[in-house]
Amino acid sequence: MTALTVLQIINRTIGVLFLLCYFYQLLYVPVALRQKKRPEGAAPLRRYAVLISARNEQAVIAQLIESIKSQDYPAENLVTFVVADNCTDGTAAAARDAGAVVWERSDTRHVGKGYALNFLLKNIRDSWGDEYFDGYFVFDADNLLRSDFVSRMNEVFGPDCQIVTSYRNSKNFGDNWISAGYALWFLRDAAFLNAPRTRLGLSAVVSGTGFLFSREIMLKAGGWPFHSLSEDTEFTVHSILDGQRVGYCGDAELFDEQPTRLGQSCRQRMRWVRGNLQVFLKEGGRLTLGLAGKNALSCLDLLLSIPPAIFLSVCGVAAGLALTAVDLLSGGPLLPLLVTAVTSFAVPYLLLFLAGAITTATQWRRIRTSAWKKLLYTFTFPIFMATYVPITIFALFGRVEWKPIEHRAVASVQELR
Repeated sequence: MTALTVLQIINRTIGVLFLLCYFYQLLYVPVALRQKKRPEGAAPLRRYAVLISARNEQAVIAQLIESIKSQDYPAENLVTFVVADNCTDGTAAAARDAGAVVWERSDTRHVGKGYALNFLLKNIRDSWGDEYFDGYFVFDADNLLRSDFVSRMNEVFGPDCQIVTSYRNSKNFGDNWISAGYALWFLRDAAFLNAPRTRLGLSAVVSGTGFLFSREIMLKAGGWPFHSLSEDTEFTVHSILDGQRVGYCGDAELFDEQPTRLGQSCRQRMRWVRGNLQVFLKEGGRLTLGLAGKNALSCLDLLLSIPPAIFLSVCGVAAGLALTAVDLLSGGPLLPLLVTAVTSFAVPYLLLFLAGAITTATQWRRIRTSAWKKLLYTFTFPIFMATYVPITIFALFGRVEWKPIEHRAVASVQELR
C-alpha cells in the first residue's frame, strides 16, 4: 500500500468521523423551528443570590448591577454579590456604589473564575447561611439583562429543573467580524442547540454566564469546585453525570460584550479549547459509561460536541495538506488535485455559511446591528470559525493560562433596545 493510498484512507476516515460528530445536529434544526410553549401557571417567588466575578471591570459593572436592580422581580428577593478578584482598579468601589455586597480577593496562585466563585459562595454561606437563598445566578461583569430576565428564569426553574441557562445575545455584534463571529456562535448555541435539546428532553449546556443553579446543587457540590480552564463545561458534565438535566429558557435574554481584537480572541479561545480537553480527559471515561444510564443521549451529545469535532477539523486540514503534498511529489495530475483542494475548503465554508445564515435569518430581529452588517458577517462567520484550526493546534502544544478579557462597551439595556 502506497503512502498516497494510506493518506487517502485517513482523509476519508476523518471525513466520516467529522460527519458523525456534526450531522446529528442537523436533526435539531426542525425541532428548533417549532413554536415553543410558555410555562403554564404562576411560578412561586424564590430568593436568589446573584454572583458576579469581576476583575478590573470598573467601566461596566455598574451597568450590570443597575440592570439587576431594574428587574420586574421583587427587589427583596434578589441580592447581588460581587467578588473583586485581584483587581487593580476601582471595581470594588464601583460595585459598592451601585448597591452590591462586595468582597475583595487577592490570590495570585489560584487564578480563574472558578476559584473566585468558590470564594464568593463561601463568604455568602458564612454570612447568610445555607438555607436563605433558593438559587444562585451567575453573570459576568460585562453582562446586561432584560428587565424580565429573572422572572422568565424563575418560571423554568424548579425541583425538576435545578439548573437553567439562558439566551445569550451580544452588546457589540456590529463592531467587527470577530465580535460578530462570537455572537453568531452563541446565538446558534442557544437557538439551535440548547432549545431543541430541551424540547427533546435532553440536557442543555451551560455557556459561561447567564445561568442559574439551585441551593441543593450548590450544597451537594460543596460550593463551586470547578477549576478547569472551562469551568462551565466541567460544571455541565458533572451535573449530567450526577443525573441532573440543564434546562433552557429562551425568553430570558442577556447581552454581553465580545472581544474585537484577534490576539485577545485567540487567547480566550485557546483557553476554551484547552479547558474542554481537560474536561474530556478527566470525564470522558465516565461520559462513556454514562451511555448506559438515564442521561445516555445527553452523555453522547457531550462526547460528540466537547472536543472531537474541533480536533478532527485540525486532523482533516493536516491530512488534506499531506495528501496534496504527496500527490504533487508523486507527479499526479494538477487539475484533479486543484479541484480536490478547492473542494476541501469550499465544502466546510459552505456548511458554516449555512449555519450562520440560518441563525442570522431566524434571529434577525434580536441581533442589534444594521441589516448590511448582519449580511456581511454571515459571510465572515466561516472565516472566524476557521481560525479555530491554528488556535486548536497551539492549545494542544503551547502554554495556555487564564487571563482576563478587557471590557469597554459601556451601554444600558434601554440603549440596546
